[in-house]
Amino acid sequence: MKLPSLPAIEAAAQVVYREFQATPQYRWALLSQRLGTGCWVKHENHTPVGAFKIRGGLTYFDQLKQRGALPGGVISATRGNHGQSIGWAARSHGVPCSIVVPVGNSLEKNAAMRALGVTLIEHGTDFQESREHALSLAAQRGLHMVPSFHPDLLSGVSTCWWEFFKAVPQLDVVYVPIGQGSGACAAIAAKLALGHKTKIVGVVSAHATTYADSLAAGRVVEAPVTTQLADGMACRVADQAALDILAPHIDHIVQVTDAEVAQAMRDLYTDTHNVAEGAGAASFAAAMQERQRLQGQVVGTTLSGGNVDAAALAKVLQTS
Repeated sequence: MKLPSLPAIEAAAQVVYREFQATPQYRWALLSQRLGTGCWVKHENHTPVGAFKIRGGLTYFDQLKQRGALPGGVISATRGNHGQSIGWAARSHGVPCSIVVPVGNSLEKNAAMRALGVTLIEHGTDFQESREHALSLAAQRGLHMVPSFHPDLLSGVSTCWWEFFKAVPQLDVVYVPIGQGSGACAAIAAKLALGHKTKIVGVVSAHATTYADSLAAGRVVEAPVTTQLADGMACRVADQAALDILAPHIDHIVQVTDAEVAQAMRDLYTDTHNVAEGAGAASFAAAMQERQRLQGQVVGTTLSGGNVDAAALAKVLQTS
Protein backbone atom coordinates (compact mmCIF):
# COMPACT_ATOMS: atom_id res chain seq x y z
CA MET A 1 0.00 0.00 0.00
CA LYS A 2 1.33 3.41 -0.98
CA LEU A 3 1.38 5.94 1.84
CA PRO A 4 -0.23 9.34 1.18
CA SER A 5 2.14 12.07 0.02
CA LEU A 6 2.28 15.54 1.52
CA PRO A 7 -0.02 17.00 -1.19
CA ALA A 8 -2.47 14.14 -0.60
CA ILE A 9 -2.49 14.79 3.15
CA GLU A 10 -2.96 18.51 2.60
CA ALA A 11 -5.86 17.79 0.26
CA ALA A 12 -7.37 15.42 2.83
CA ALA A 13 -7.11 18.17 5.44
CA GLN A 14 -9.33 20.40 3.32
CA VAL A 15 -11.96 17.64 3.26
CA VAL A 16 -11.73 17.22 7.04
CA TYR A 17 -11.90 20.98 7.69
CA ARG A 18 -15.28 21.20 5.99
CA GLU A 19 -16.63 19.51 9.13
CA PHE A 20 -14.31 20.75 11.90
CA GLN A 21 -11.05 22.57 12.40
CA ALA A 22 -7.68 21.22 13.51
CA THR A 23 -7.74 19.78 17.02
CA PRO A 24 -5.46 21.34 19.65
CA GLN A 25 -2.25 20.00 21.12
CA TYR A 26 -1.04 21.17 24.49
CA ARG A 27 2.07 20.75 26.60
CA TRP A 28 0.42 20.00 29.92
CA ALA A 29 2.57 21.07 32.90
CA LEU A 30 1.27 18.45 35.33
CA LEU A 31 1.58 15.61 32.80
CA SER A 32 5.10 16.74 31.98
CA GLN A 33 5.92 16.81 35.67
CA ARG A 34 4.46 13.33 36.11
CA LEU A 35 6.38 11.96 33.11
CA GLY A 36 9.59 13.77 34.06
CA THR A 37 9.99 15.41 30.67
CA GLY A 38 8.08 17.61 28.23
CA CYS A 39 4.80 15.91 27.30
CA TRP A 40 2.46 17.07 24.56
CA VAL A 41 -1.05 15.70 24.06
CA LYS A 42 -2.88 15.73 20.72
CA HIS A 43 -6.55 16.11 21.61
CA GLU A 44 -8.49 13.96 19.17
CA ASN A 45 -11.15 13.66 21.87
CA HIS A 46 -12.17 17.14 20.65
CA THR A 47 -13.51 16.05 17.23
CA PRO A 48 -17.29 16.03 16.65
CA VAL A 49 -17.44 12.29 17.44
CA GLY A 50 -14.88 12.42 20.24
CA ALA A 51 -12.22 10.39 18.41
CA PHE A 52 -9.73 10.56 15.54
CA LYS A 53 -11.57 8.07 13.32
CA ILE A 54 -13.91 10.67 11.82
CA ARG A 55 -11.03 12.01 9.72
CA GLY A 56 -10.77 8.74 7.81
CA GLY A 57 -14.51 8.36 7.31
CA LEU A 58 -14.73 11.81 5.74
CA THR A 59 -11.93 11.18 3.24
CA TYR A 60 -13.16 7.66 2.43
CA PHE A 61 -16.59 8.93 1.42
CA ASP A 62 -15.13 11.95 -0.37
CA GLN A 63 -13.11 9.58 -2.55
CA LEU A 64 -16.19 7.46 -3.26
CA LYS A 65 -18.01 10.62 -4.35
CA GLN A 66 -15.11 11.81 -6.52
CA ARG A 67 -15.09 8.43 -8.30
CA GLY A 68 -18.85 8.59 -8.80
CA ALA A 69 -19.10 5.43 -6.71
CA LEU A 70 -21.30 6.41 -3.77
CA PRO A 71 -23.21 3.20 -3.00
CA GLY A 72 -26.86 2.72 -2.14
CA GLY A 73 -25.88 1.58 1.32
CA VAL A 74 -22.81 0.81 3.42
CA ILE A 75 -22.00 -1.55 6.25
CA SER A 76 -19.02 -1.92 8.56
CA ALA A 77 -17.98 -3.37 11.91
CA THR A 78 -16.68 -1.54 14.97
CA ARG A 79 -16.33 -1.32 18.72
CA GLY A 80 -17.59 2.24 18.39
CA ASN A 81 -15.38 5.02 17.04
CA HIS A 82 -14.99 3.70 13.47
CA GLY A 83 -18.76 3.21 13.42
CA GLN A 84 -19.37 6.81 14.44
CA SER A 85 -16.94 7.95 11.76
CA ILE A 86 -18.69 5.98 9.03
CA GLY A 87 -22.11 6.94 10.35
CA TRP A 88 -21.22 10.64 10.31
CA ALA A 89 -19.74 10.54 6.80
CA ALA A 90 -22.55 8.38 5.40
CA ARG A 91 -25.15 10.79 6.79
CA SER A 92 -23.30 13.73 5.21
CA HIS A 93 -23.58 12.02 1.82
CA GLY A 94 -27.14 10.73 2.25
CA VAL A 95 -26.07 7.08 2.25
CA PRO A 96 -27.88 4.56 4.52
CA CYS A 97 -25.45 2.99 6.99
CA SER A 98 -25.52 -0.25 9.00
CA ILE A 99 -22.91 -1.04 11.64
CA VAL A 100 -22.24 -4.38 13.32
CA VAL A 101 -21.00 -4.34 16.92
CA PRO A 102 -20.26 -7.18 19.33
CA VAL A 103 -22.94 -8.15 21.82
CA GLY A 104 -22.30 -6.21 25.02
CA ASN A 105 -20.63 -3.29 23.24
CA SER A 106 -20.45 0.14 24.88
CA LEU A 107 -23.99 1.40 25.47
CA GLU A 108 -23.01 5.02 24.95
CA LYS A 109 -21.07 4.36 21.74
CA ASN A 110 -24.08 2.39 20.47
CA ALA A 111 -26.36 5.31 21.33
CA ALA A 112 -24.04 7.77 19.59
CA MET A 113 -24.09 5.69 16.40
CA ARG A 114 -27.88 5.42 16.44
CA ALA A 115 -28.11 9.19 16.88
CA LEU A 116 -26.21 9.56 13.60
CA GLY A 117 -28.85 7.48 11.83
CA VAL A 118 -26.95 4.21 11.91
CA THR A 119 -28.85 0.92 11.84
CA LEU A 120 -27.08 -0.99 14.60
CA ILE A 121 -26.69 -4.76 14.44
CA GLU A 122 -25.38 -6.64 17.48
CA HIS A 123 -23.59 -9.86 16.60
CA GLY A 124 -20.60 -11.82 17.87
CA THR A 125 -18.44 -11.87 20.97
CA ASP A 126 -15.63 -9.69 19.62
CA PHE A 127 -14.72 -7.33 16.79
CA GLN A 128 -13.52 -10.10 14.49
CA GLU A 129 -16.84 -11.97 14.68
CA SER A 130 -18.68 -8.70 14.05
CA ARG A 131 -16.44 -7.99 11.06
CA GLU A 132 -17.06 -11.42 9.56
CA HIS A 133 -20.82 -10.99 10.02
CA ALA A 134 -20.69 -7.58 8.36
CA LEU A 135 -18.88 -9.06 5.36
CA SER A 136 -21.54 -11.75 5.10
CA LEU A 137 -24.37 -9.19 5.29
CA ALA A 138 -22.65 -7.01 2.68
CA ALA A 139 -22.66 -9.94 0.24
CA GLN A 140 -26.26 -10.90 1.06
CA ARG A 141 -27.71 -7.39 0.85
CA GLY A 142 -25.53 -5.84 -1.84
CA LEU A 143 -24.02 -3.30 0.55
CA HIS A 144 -20.63 -1.63 0.30
CA MET A 145 -18.38 -2.95 3.07
CA VAL A 146 -16.26 -0.19 4.57
CA PRO A 147 -13.05 -1.77 5.91
CA SER A 148 -11.23 -0.74 9.07
CA PHE A 149 -7.98 -0.26 7.17
CA HIS A 150 -7.80 1.30 3.70
CA PRO A 151 -5.69 3.93 1.87
CA ASP A 152 -8.59 6.40 1.76
CA LEU A 153 -9.08 6.08 5.52
CA LEU A 154 -5.35 6.47 6.04
CA SER A 155 -5.15 9.76 4.15
CA GLY A 156 -7.72 11.30 6.47
CA VAL A 157 -6.20 9.96 9.68
CA SER A 158 -2.80 11.23 8.54
CA THR A 159 -4.10 14.78 8.89
CA CYS A 160 -4.07 14.37 12.68
CA TRP A 161 -0.36 13.63 12.74
CA TRP A 162 0.39 16.21 10.05
CA GLU A 163 -1.20 18.81 12.34
CA PHE A 164 0.75 17.53 15.35
CA PHE A 165 4.16 17.39 13.65
CA LYS A 166 3.69 20.84 12.13
CA ALA A 167 2.62 22.35 15.45
CA VAL A 168 5.39 20.67 17.50
CA PRO A 169 8.25 19.94 15.08
CA GLN A 170 10.64 19.33 17.97
CA LEU A 171 8.94 16.06 18.99
CA ASP A 172 11.55 13.36 19.62
CA VAL A 173 9.17 10.43 20.08
CA VAL A 174 5.43 9.83 19.77
CA TYR A 175 3.37 6.99 21.20
CA VAL A 176 0.53 5.71 19.03
CA PRO A 177 -2.14 3.17 20.05
CA ILE A 178 -2.76 0.36 17.55
CA GLY A 179 -6.22 -1.06 16.93
CA GLN A 180 -6.33 -2.10 13.28
CA GLY A 181 -3.33 0.10 12.51
CA SER A 182 -4.64 3.23 10.79
CA GLY A 183 -3.42 5.57 13.54
CA ALA A 184 0.15 4.26 13.63
CA CYS A 185 0.42 3.98 9.85
CA ALA A 186 -0.92 7.53 9.53
CA ALA A 187 1.74 8.77 11.95
CA ILE A 188 4.36 7.12 9.76
CA ALA A 189 2.86 8.69 6.64
CA ALA A 190 2.85 12.20 8.12
CA LYS A 191 6.38 11.82 9.49
CA LEU A 192 7.73 10.73 6.11
CA ALA A 193 5.76 13.37 4.20
CA LEU A 194 7.18 16.13 6.39
CA GLY A 195 10.67 14.66 6.54
CA HIS A 196 10.73 14.46 10.33
CA LYS A 197 13.01 12.20 12.39
CA THR A 198 10.55 11.55 15.20
CA LYS A 199 10.57 8.00 16.58
CA ILE A 200 7.16 6.33 16.36
CA VAL A 201 6.36 3.81 19.09
CA GLY A 202 3.35 1.53 18.69
CA VAL A 203 1.17 0.73 21.68
CA VAL A 204 -0.94 -2.40 22.02
CA SER A 205 -2.99 -3.82 24.85
CA ALA A 206 -1.18 -6.57 26.75
CA HIS A 207 -4.52 -8.36 26.51
CA ALA A 208 -4.81 -8.07 22.69
CA THR A 209 -1.37 -8.73 21.22
CA THR A 210 -1.97 -9.64 17.58
CA TYR A 211 0.09 -6.69 16.29
CA ALA A 212 2.98 -7.24 18.69
CA ASP A 213 3.00 -10.98 17.94
CA SER A 214 2.62 -10.49 14.20
CA LEU A 215 5.42 -7.93 13.94
CA ALA A 216 7.70 -10.23 15.94
CA ALA A 217 6.85 -13.23 13.76
CA GLY A 218 6.85 -11.41 10.41
CA ARG A 219 3.37 -12.70 9.59
CA VAL A 220 -0.20 -12.38 10.84
CA VAL A 221 -0.58 -14.12 14.20
CA GLU A 222 -4.05 -14.33 15.70
CA ALA A 223 -4.14 -13.59 19.44
CA PRO A 224 -6.96 -13.80 21.99
CA VAL A 225 -8.58 -10.60 23.23
CA THR A 226 -9.22 -10.30 26.96
CA THR A 227 -8.94 -6.56 27.62
CA GLN A 228 -11.85 -5.21 29.63
CA LEU A 229 -10.99 -1.57 29.18
CA ALA A 230 -9.18 -0.82 25.89
CA ASP A 231 -11.91 -1.77 23.43
CA GLY A 232 -10.39 0.43 20.73
CA MET A 233 -7.37 -1.91 20.67
CA ALA A 234 -9.37 -5.13 21.07
CA CYS A 235 -8.42 -6.73 17.75
CA ARG A 236 -7.85 -10.46 17.38
CA VAL A 237 -6.39 -10.56 13.86
CA ALA A 238 -3.86 -8.04 12.51
CA ASP A 239 -4.20 -6.56 9.01
CA GLN A 240 -1.38 -7.63 6.69
CA ALA A 241 -1.37 -4.31 4.80
CA ALA A 242 -0.90 -2.45 8.08
CA LEU A 243 1.88 -4.80 9.15
CA ASP A 244 3.70 -4.17 5.87
CA ILE A 245 3.79 -0.44 6.67
CA LEU A 246 4.55 -0.78 10.36
CA ALA A 247 7.37 -3.31 10.15
CA PRO A 248 10.06 -1.09 8.57
CA HIS A 249 9.06 2.14 10.31
CA ILE A 250 7.90 1.48 13.86
CA ASP A 251 10.66 1.96 16.42
CA HIS A 252 9.30 -0.61 18.86
CA ILE A 253 6.08 -1.84 20.46
CA VAL A 254 4.96 -1.29 24.04
CA GLN A 255 2.33 -3.51 25.64
CA VAL A 256 0.16 -1.84 28.31
CA THR A 257 -2.03 -3.67 30.79
CA ASP A 258 -5.58 -2.71 31.69
CA ALA A 259 -4.25 -1.58 35.08
CA GLU A 260 -1.74 0.75 33.39
CA VAL A 261 -4.45 2.07 31.08
CA ALA A 262 -6.77 2.73 34.02
CA GLN A 263 -4.00 4.63 35.80
CA ALA A 264 -3.39 6.70 32.66
CA MET A 265 -7.11 7.51 32.46
CA ARG A 266 -6.93 8.77 36.05
CA ASP A 267 -3.72 10.71 35.36
CA LEU A 268 -5.16 12.40 32.30
CA TYR A 269 -8.30 13.37 34.15
CA THR A 270 -6.42 14.63 37.19
CA ASP A 271 -3.81 16.58 35.23
CA THR A 272 -5.91 17.91 32.34
CA HIS A 273 -9.56 17.26 33.27
CA ASN A 274 -10.04 15.58 29.90
CA VAL A 275 -11.87 12.26 29.72
CA ALA A 276 -10.00 9.45 27.95
CA GLU A 277 -11.41 6.09 26.94
CA GLY A 278 -9.16 3.09 27.44
CA ALA A 279 -7.47 3.14 24.04
CA GLY A 280 -7.35 6.95 24.27
CA ALA A 281 -5.20 6.71 27.40
CA ALA A 282 -2.93 3.93 26.11
CA SER A 283 -0.47 6.36 24.54
CA PHE A 284 0.25 8.09 27.85
CA ALA A 285 0.26 4.74 29.67
CA ALA A 286 3.06 3.55 27.37
CA ALA A 287 5.06 6.74 27.87
CA MET A 288 4.77 6.33 31.64
CA GLN A 289 5.96 2.73 31.36
CA GLU A 290 9.07 3.98 29.54
CA ARG A 291 9.54 7.24 31.43
CA GLN A 292 13.06 6.38 32.61
CA ARG A 293 14.33 6.25 29.03
CA LEU A 294 12.53 9.44 28.00
CA GLN A 295 14.31 11.95 30.20
CA GLY A 296 15.38 15.03 28.26
CA GLN A 297 13.21 14.17 25.26
CA VAL A 298 10.10 15.92 23.92
CA VAL A 299 7.33 13.33 24.03
CA GLY A 300 4.12 13.31 22.00
CA THR A 301 1.05 11.37 23.09
CA THR A 302 -2.43 11.23 21.65
CA LEU A 303 -5.69 11.26 23.51
CA SER A 304 -7.17 9.44 20.54
CA GLY A 305 -10.69 9.15 21.92
CA GLY A 306 -12.80 10.12 24.91
CA ASN A 307 -15.79 7.85 24.37
CA VAL A 308 -16.01 5.87 27.59
CA ASP A 309 -19.29 4.96 29.25
CA ALA A 310 -20.01 7.02 32.37
CA ALA A 311 -20.27 3.93 34.59
CA ALA A 312 -16.92 2.60 33.36
CA LEU A 313 -15.25 5.98 33.88
CA ALA A 314 -16.70 6.33 37.37
CA LYS A 315 -15.36 2.89 38.29
CA VAL A 316 -11.88 3.75 37.00
CA LEU A 317 -11.79 7.11 38.79
CA GLN A 318 -12.94 5.60 42.07
CA THR A 319 -10.20 2.97 42.01
CA SER A 320 -6.69 3.95 43.00
